[in-house]
Amino acid sequence: MIKNVGHITAKHLLSYFITPEAIFDASKKELMKVPGIGIQTANMILGKESMKKAKAQLEFIRKYQVQVLFFTDDRYPARLKNCVDAPIVLYYRGNADLNHPRIISVVGTRKATLYGKMLCKQLAETLAAYQVLIISGLAYGIDVTAHQESLQNGIPTVGVLAHGLDRIYPQVHSHIARKMVLNGGLLTEFPSDTNPDKENFPRRNRIIAGISDVTVVVEAASKGGALITADIANSYNRDVYAFPGRTTDLSSEGCNFLIKTNRAGLISHASDLADYLGWEVCQEKELDPGAELPGVMTVEEQRILQVLQYSALAIDELAVCSELPKSKLALHLLNLEMKGILIALPGKVYQLNQDISCLPIK
Repeated sequence: MIKNVGHITAKHLLSYFITPEAIFDASKKELMKVPGIGIQTANMILGKESMKKAKAQLEFIRKYQVQVLFFTDDRYPARLKNCVDAPIVLYYRGNADLNHPRIISVVGTRKATLYGKMLCKQLAETLAAYQVLIISGLAYGIDVTAHQESLQNGIPTVGVLAHGLDRIYPQVHSHIARKMVLNGGLLTEFPSDTNPDKENFPRRNRIIAGISDVTVVVEAASKGGALITADIANSYNRDVYAFPGRTTDLSSEGCNFLIKTNRAGLISHASDLADYLGWEVCQEKELDPGAELPGVMTVEEQRILQVLQYSALAIDELAVCSELPKSKLALHLLNLEMKGILIALPGKVYQLNQDISCLPIK
């Protein structure tokens, strides 16, 4: 919230003072001993304006149960932390583990063709067996297709936003965003009231590149955000792969260029990606009926949420509509209630927690 204090300067301050509290308890003279901190920046750190902004942000965070991931937190994405320009703080809504063992970023053109959409579908269907987390940017075209196909195949998927969590851009993707919060999430470095300004998208792209093991460019023109993300991923020494296209297809010029200049490896099928990364198909473990993988909604839980999306229901009605036996249903309801997704009303009536299932949309 402090002008002139970016992510790198903030980390310098932390390395010098050890704790955030010590920074704000320091004198002006002590602050100015830190490289890059002059009298103007020191005055801003000690000023009251940034604290007012922070308090307003905390109100939004508490109201909508936003997770705040500080740079020193264990839950902060470890892969991203290794990047020199990683954000000092992230705002998160969702249940996916951002330190998932296998994370893939999928990027591409906003003007996706049927070929690009088919590749996204193939990618999700194949990778579902490898228990991955798929990251993208919730934009038109390849991004939203990657999210949709992930949800369709039960893969948790996280959208990295170029604005605050008080809105969704483009707004037409709001319904997808709500589903992602239940099986994946929404992540941003921008506080609420931040508009999706043009300069925010390259900053968003570095998170997409830095949070994952590998970036896959599905379909891309000769210029655009997908190529920027690929270049950033290369600068982080992360793997980059691209699907080739016909030499006459403008929508594949970027992918062909990345492959031609050795900035991306060539993959012709999603299985190639797993082979290159040395991944093996995750064997299904014998679990109790009520058990689930961390951060992943079970099929039964998704069915319950679909039934409850329009109105609250008593447990007897819910058992009929969901076609689940009462004993099994009760375990799922308890689990969803503990996650804060459902609210139990008097008389064993259940409804969706609107603060969880719905984001404030502008």
